Amino acid sequence: MLRDIATPDAALARISVAINWLRGNFEKSIPIEELAEMASLSVSAFYRHFKSVTALSPLQFQKRIRLLTARSSLLAGEGNATTIAFGVGYESPNQFSREYARFFGLPPSKDIARFRLR
Repeated sequence: MLRDIATPDAALARISVAINWLRGNFEKSIPIEELAEMASLSVSAFYRHFKSVTALSPLQFQKRIRLLTARSSLLAGEGNATTIAFGVGYESPNQFSREYARFFGLPPSKDIARFRLR
């Protein structure tokens, strides 16, 4: 696996380019076609390789980064849920709250309150 990461033409090395872009730009929307182009792969090959590396689809990966970043920001007191939702790339605070609750088990306000009580 390490050899595949270090070999520039290997699919894993190509996928790492897209992963690094998503990590640095998680708040931006990007079509899968552009991510595949970054990796110099067809859309179907990109999707297959991405999922084999991360166990997530590119969209799931991006959502996870957004939600983890949002939770960290909320815990640090960097703003309210609405402000942070927009800051991590959500277009709707309601959508953010639903996805947050689905991922962490509680809506943002209750989740953060639970941590502050500890």
